[in-house]
Amino acid sequence: MAFYTQDELKSMNFKHIGKNVKISNKASIYCPELISIGDNSRIDDFCVLSGNISIGKNVHIAVFCNLAGGEEGIIMEDFSGLAYSVNVFTQSDDYTGKSLTNPTVPDKYKLETKKQVLIKKHVIVGAGSIIFPGVILEEGCSVGAMSLVTRSTEPWKIYSGIPAKPIKDRRKDLLVYEKKYLEEIE
Repeated sequence: MAFYTQDELKSMNFKHIGKNVKISNKASIYCPELISIGDNSRIDDFCVLSGNISIGKNVHIAVFCNLAGGEEGIIMEDFSGLAYSVNVFTQSDDYTGKSLTNPTVPDKYKLETKKQVLIKKHVIVGAGSIIFPGVILEEGCSVGAMSLVTRSTEPWKIYSGIPAKPIKDRRKDLLVYEKKYLEEIE
């Protein structure tokens, strides 16, 4: 995987770009002036990032992810991650037939849902999952592969399914490793 150089990243005019950020040169970045990326974060091949997005430190976004931040925005806090082919949406057309749909139609003829998505610290989302507008993935929550998250979660729970439901508690052992890691890099 080939990554943009630090000079190339600076020339893209991100809202903020941290230290040691790695972004594949095969990723598609739209409106970088609306995107902030923290230290030690990595975005892999064939990802699409658009709209208002804030990525914390030590965040990983795997191959084929789509982050559609739109106007309301996506926030990914430190140590969170998205596995292969995760889709995060902050807006959605109305599918009931009450309005027209798609980006070619002026807003006055559409009934779009537009809400921020918040992915808190230590959240991990499994491959192929979809996160809907307005969802808050609480700290330490994990989402199993191929899940559809339509509602906000509870902290330190493991979710899975369509729609995603809590299946058990998630361990917090990783907090010990976080502390050791942060002590080493300071």
